[in-house]
Amino acid sequence: MQPVEIVSGTAVPLRRSDVDTDQIIPSDWLKRVERTGFDKGLFSEWRDNREFVLNDERFEGAVVLVAGPNFGTGSSREHAVWAIQQYGFAAVVSPRFADIFRNNCTKNGLVPVQVPAEVGEALLDASEADPGLVVTIDVANLTLEAPDAGISCSFPLDSATRERFLKGLDDIGISLRHEDAIVGYEADRPAWLPTTS
Repeated sequence: MQPVEIVSGTAVPLRRSDVDTDQIIPSDWLKRVERTGFDKGLFSEWRDNREFVLNDERFEGAVVLVAGPNFGTGSSREHAVWAIQQYGFAAVVSPRFADIFRNNCTKNGLVPVQVPAEVGEALLDASEADPGLVVTIDVANLTLEAPDAGISCSFPLDSATRERFLKGLDDIGISLRHEDAIVGYEADRPAWLPTTS
C-alpha cells in the first residue's frame, strides 16, 4: 500500500444514495482470478446509460468520488474498492459508509471521507456546477476543503487508521513492523513444533 497524505483534484458527483457493492462492481466481475482490470466493471450497468456521470467527459481524470449517503452497502466484496481505485479515485466522500466497505477502504488505501449530510449535499451541488472544482483531502489534518465553493470541514478517522494511510501500511506491513520479535520467537521455538516454512 502506498502512503496517502493528500488527495487533491477534481471530483465526480454520484448523486445516488444506498449504492451497494453489486452496483459498484456487478457479480459477473467477481469471476476474475487476477486483481486487475476491475476499473472496466465499475458501475458497469449504469455506464450503459450515456447520461451516467462517469460517461461525462467533463469529469475525466477526477480523483475524488462524491456520493450520497449509505455508500458501499451490501456484500463484503473487496472488489468494489479495487474497482474504484483502479478507475483512478483515491478517496470517496459520503455522509455515511457501510462498515465493511469502509473497513475494506482503509485496508487497501482508498480514503473514506465521512462528512455531515449538508456538506455532502453542498459538495455534490458544487461539483455538478463546476466539473473543474478542486477538492483537497488532507489525511494528516483530517480536513476536506473545496475553497472555490466555500466548503471546509473535518472528517473522522481513528489514529490507527490515519497512521495506516500516512505510512502506507496494509495488514502485512503492520505485522512486519514486529519482524524482529517474530524472528526472535521463531528462533527460540522448540524444533518439534510445526513450522510454516
